[in-house]
Amino acid sequence: MIPHTHIELSELRVTAGAHELLAGLSLELHGGECVGLVGESGSGKSLTSLALLGLLPAGLRGQARLRVDGQEIGFGSREHAALRGRVFGLVPQDPLAALHPLRRIGAQLVETLRIGRGMSRQVAQAEAEALLTRVQLPDPRQAMSKYPHTFSGGQRQRISIALALATQPRILIADEPTSALDARIARDILDLLDALRREENLGLLLISHNLPLVGAYAQHVLVLQRGAVVERGDTRAVFTAPQHAYTRELLAADQLHALPRPATGAPVLLQAENLRMRYRGARSDALGGVSVRLHRGEGLALVGESGSGKSTLGRALLQLLRGASGRITLDGVALDSLDAAGLRKLRRRMGVVFQDPYASLDPRLSIADVIAEPLRIHGIGNGAVRRAQALELLETVGLDADALDRHPHQFSGGQRQRIAIARALATSPDLLVCDEAVSALDAHHRASILALLSRLKRERGLALLFVTHDLAAASTVAERIAVLEAGRIVETGSTVEVLGNPQHPHTRALVAARPAPIQAVGAGA
Repeated sequence: MIPHTHIELSELRVTAGAHELLAGLSLELHGGECVGLVGESGSGKSLTSLALLGLLPAGLRGQARLRVDGQEIGFGSREHAALRGRVFGLVPQDPLAALHPLRRIGAQLVETLRIGRGMSRQVAQAEAEALLTRVQLPDPRQAMSKYPHTFSGGQRQRISIALALATQPRILIADEPTSALDARIARDILDLLDALRREENLGLLLISHNLPLVGAYAQHVLVLQRGAVVERGDTRAVFTAPQHAYTRELLAADQLHALPRPATGAPVLLQAENLRMRYRGARSDALGGVSVRLHRGEGLALVGESGSGKSTLGRALLQLLRGASGRITLDGVALDSLDAAGLRKLRRRMGVVFQDPYASLDPRLSIADVIAEPLRIHGIGNGAVRRAQALELLETVGLDADALDRHPHQFSGGQRQRIAIARALATSPDLLVCDEAVSALDAHHRASILALLSRLKRERGLALLFVTHDLAAASTVAERIAVLEAGRIVETGSTVEVLGNPQHPHTRALVAARPAPIQAVGAGA
């Protein structure tokens, strides 16, 4: 039996100059148990994990009392740094960014094993394959010779878990490990982590904005607000009878109820017929004869598992893919009939929010310039007008004026996504394509962004193409839904009918994979 490891972190304080980012946070982690850390974007969840790992960014100062199995470890000392790998392992939020894009998976694992555990190359090769088998990656031997970009999101996350396990840590820190994954694959990843916790006596710190998943897997939970723990305790007790107003607010925000009424009589804005797309080297079509239509003021949700063709369809509709065939019209204008200048002019009427805001925001630009960039490209206004418009859009998506002169890396993932949405709205488009636009957001901001999209759709007559794996989010902004499987639409209809009475087996599987909602009651119940 592998012994339990006990971590005590007391009075963690992190400051940036005179500004306190974490205010006396304390937590305990025991081997064999899962502790959930929840809170809205910017509350300090990821900063807590970096402090535990001894990886605070430059310019931040941290102090705390750290004990490992009763032994005092100097916070920020060499002994603290030596805990990485040996005691702490990290499963990152974005495995594609964490994995080296130019090195094969096998080489990255072998290097970690040789450096971290002193193995010979031959032994490390065998252990690397065994680790990939352990995390249930299909065909581990062949996977060793492949590059990160050739795997799906769920498969990359399994590879990240294998890398984290390679040095035999006793505590796994999983920082939003499922935020970009569909419900079924998210469950698979959490099932894997939970099995490792039970079988290996691993301690698991699960950092997530997905409250139902935390409720399903964590035995204890800490609720973080503005760098301070406002509530802690047994997960079931905290989620069913929250004592703090902020906890109740988070739980209430996770309950997405209102379904939009079906749009009636609005003219068709976007029409696509028989879209086909096959990527170079692929054995099958990414899109296999897909047809969709979207009316003004209407929301259409494209749902399906990772790799089903959702993002490909969205990009094909925006003419962002070479090699796609089929007919696409916007307000009666055939997009394939336009030259480059005509297409550029028409794109003023289209806005897009990509899945990864960190990759889609220019790191060299201030937020004011990021948001104003579409205005500059289309020659709208002067510098002062664009800055004023950027400020108005920032306020629309819930950010303050002091964000204007900062840069993307200074914001959390959820905050960056709100900046991306503000940029997409800059030219007041007729069509907005959102590719997993709320996947990186906590419950509170997810609810506010969905409410914002619904309001814009209603007030501006905005047509919304909402690409998502979040069926609950889809039900709040989309009157109609189209379910994709392997590049084909297998079911379509009103959102209420499709989610309430799914007809196709794949749709029924997606609906069944949704995490059960948390039923919170008032304090003292």
